[in-house]
Amino acid sequence: MRAALAEPLPLDQVNLTDLDHFADGTTPWRMFHTLRHQDPVHWQPEEAPNSGFWAVTRHADIARVDRDAETFTSTRFVNLEEVDDDQIKKRASILELDGVRHRALRSVIQRQFGAAVINSYGDFLRGLTARTLDAALAKGSFDFVEEVSADFPINVLARLLDVPAEDNQQLIDWGNRIIGNTDPDYADVLLHSVESEKYRDLPFRSPASLEVFEYGRELARQRRGGDGNDLVSKLVNTTPRDGVPLSAQDFDNYFLLLVVAGNETTRHTITHSMLALLQHPEQLARLQEDPSLIPTAVEEFLRWASPVYHFRRTATRDVELGGKRVKEGDKVVMWFASGNRDEEVFGNPYDFDVARQHNDHVTFGKGGPHLCLGNLLARTEIRIMFEELIPRLAGIRLAGDVPRVRSNFVNGIKKLPVEVTLA
Repeated sequence: MRAALAEPLPLDQVNLTDLDHFADGTTPWRMFHTLRHQDPVHWQPEEAPNSGFWAVTRHADIARVDRDAETFTSTRFVNLEEVDDDQIKKRASILELDGVRHRALRSVIQRQFGAAVINSYGDFLRGLTARTLDAALAKGSFDFVEEVSADFPINVLARLLDVPAEDNQQLIDWGNRIIGNTDPDYADVLLHSVESEKYRDLPFRSPASLEVFEYGRELARQRRGGDGNDLVSKLVNTTPRDGVPLSAQDFDNYFLLLVVAGNETTRHTITHSMLALLQHPEQLARLQEDPSLIPTAVEEFLRWASPVYHFRRTATRDVELGGKRVKEGDKVVMWFASGNRDEEVFGNPYDFDVARQHNDHVTFGKGGPHLCLGNLLARTEIRIMFEELIPRLAGIRLAGDVPRVRSNFVNGIKKLPVEVTLA
């Protein structure tokens, strides 16, 4: 497995836009390996209507781009789709803002993701984890994605939004349909299909966005003017620091981002982590023998999983990057997953090592203004999940195929069938 991941793919076969390359769990890493060593700032052509992008694959260059919002802006959008000014006005979320307004909108809910609040969730998270595992493990054979890694974070999100647990499956479904907009198993309308033009003004060109908007608007109506501490109440009752209230459109796009980001990345990290432990049973044994390693292992889980392959920026001026001349207006794409395998930063990067030290991964970004707001919550969820899960396992084995989301944006696993015996 390790040798396969590190085996370079010939440069002329590298194509980061070919979604079929992202379906086998091996080819992406081979492409990234080739690019880091042969062309770390690589021009990747795209099919129309897109115009191509610079693929940034080394850790140091990713960090440089992520930290310099003046040169590499988010305001032209952060995924590969190229949008016009009218689409930007309608679709921009906090992800597509820089500077004062971006900081002001982050501040509205930043405290809810701070250490004081997240640490107060400990008992709730541990109780929720126990209930999730009790229900799943009793079955003996089950889909780990459905029963554990999707079920757990969506219950946390429901708590943060203060919505009933019976809405959980709907929240999961919306996330799948929106983020999985290039996967026929998930998408209502595939990105860049002719039909998607009807939805060009919606986030991810997904008609599911309309359903999320409607759901969020009803919550906003109920919470407006109240004194709740849930995320919806904070959004509708807090004036950002810049003094500019959230518009109805601001709320829609912010709420949708919370629904998607609050579930997808933690879910996929937990799934990839479990798969890695299945594939490296000696590492699972280390955690069983020494549970104090779990907080360290969480950072390795995050590095190894790399649940989001990339985020995009756009150059605001001509600039040199990695020996290449990037022109104003060019798309510049940070391949975080590649940065997490950079040999200049990680010794033996293709080894899954739950005791890895100095784990400077870029899973949540790298020191820039867009550092993931929910990173502490995600770390806490993952840590508690494996603190509770590992002592319960006498044995666990893979019991079927592991299909992946057809996407070069989200590094997702659809199903993880397992059989367990309990300790």
